[in-house]
Amino acid sequence: MDTAFTKLGLSDALAFAVQEMSYIEPTPIQTKAIPLVLAGGDVIGSAQTGTGKTAAFALPIIQRLGGHGAMRCLILEPTRELALQVEEAFQKFAKFTDLRVTIVYGGVGYGKQTEDLRRGMDILAATPGRLLDHIEQGNCSLDKIDILVLDEVDRMLDMGFLPDVRRIVQKCAKQRQTLFFTATLPPEIEQLASWALHNPTRVAVDRVSSPAETIAHAFYPVVASQKFDLLQLLLDKTEFKSVLIFCRTRMGADRIAARLKTKGHTVGVMHSDRNQRERVEALEGFKSGRFEMLVATDIAARGLDIAGVSHVINYDVPENAEDYVHRIGRTGRAHHSGDAFTLVTEDDVRDARSIERFIGAAIERKKVEGFPYIYSALFDEKTQLEAAPKAASRLHRGVRR
Repeated sequence: MDTAFTKLGLSDALAFAVQEMSYIEPTPIQTKAIPLVLAGGDVIGSAQTGTGKTAAFALPIIQRLGGHGAMRCLILEPTRELALQVEEAFQKFAKFTDLRVTIVYGGVGYGKQTEDLRRGMDILAATPGRLLDHIEQGNCSLDKIDILVLDEVDRMLDMGFLPDVRRIVQKCAKQRQTLFFTATLPPEIEQLASWALHNPTRVAVDRVSSPAETIAHAFYPVVASQKFDLLQLLLDKTEFKSVLIFCRTRMGADRIAARLKTKGHTVGVMHSDRNQRERVEALEGFKSGRFEMLVATDIAARGLDIAGVSHVINYDVPENAEDYVHRIGRTGRAHHSGDAFTLVTEDDVRDARSIERFIGAAIERKKVEGFPYIYSALFDEKTQLEAAPKAASRLHRGVRR
């Protein structure tokens, strides 16, 4: 079997598993990282979520492990959702092997996790706090870990997990391969990398600073009191398959989801105040099509692999310009086209302009025909109402200025 993935050194069985998941060509991070991981050296990968990073380490790890044995691989993730996603990817890629994969994370009972760990697993995806709990209870040991993956390390820093990560690294076998993935490398992370890794090879994929060419996106100016009415009209006028709606706050997400349900929509809700069962149910319901909409905070903006999202709507403009690119990047994936709408009020003008500076392009302002707009200064500024024709045509192709 001769494919783009076998040319990177992967076995026919893995290439077949990849083919079944509709992967055709490896992404840049996969092309760079897979041969390095197969060779057994330490790697620092600078890559954003959504670049195919999980497959870049999962595929060569499965090949290196071979068959069932002791627990030899640990993948640390900052959140339950990312750990679940990584575990799911390993399960799919390893389907033609006898490797056992499991997961431990907080917010749920210990029963099944303890049972799996004691039964004997080859690959463990985990969040730091719950893993330390299991180690202290004697449910698992890390002294046979051959391959350690520290994923989304910059997010672990943001969430205050680096002390726990250090404790876990110290419990792993000294002779091991360590793979280190992060979108950014501030000094604290550089220090952790120099301590945890041995002569690493660095691979980098360009920072995502502009939307994909498959995404058409626009700003929709509106006064705050009319935001939900405009959202409803946009949904009424749009032929959508599945819609991901982003809100800034957890309360806002709950409120918008409740109002959408009263309009007859099937809606899932995802934010950090929802318990683990509710979050998994919302995500799985959205993926399966049981929910036509998922209302979420930025917990769903990075990392989560949600295929087939036809539309993203920013009900609230993100405060961080980079988050705009990540949010709307949940659509237009895997060579499919997607649309992104952002509702912009008077309070959002500064954030909207910072987004345009970040992506290096003007974003077209649109008004919806037939909507009874309340007058606002938003509509007086020429720069707020109109994008230059060239910029508009460029941005619909997602091309950088």
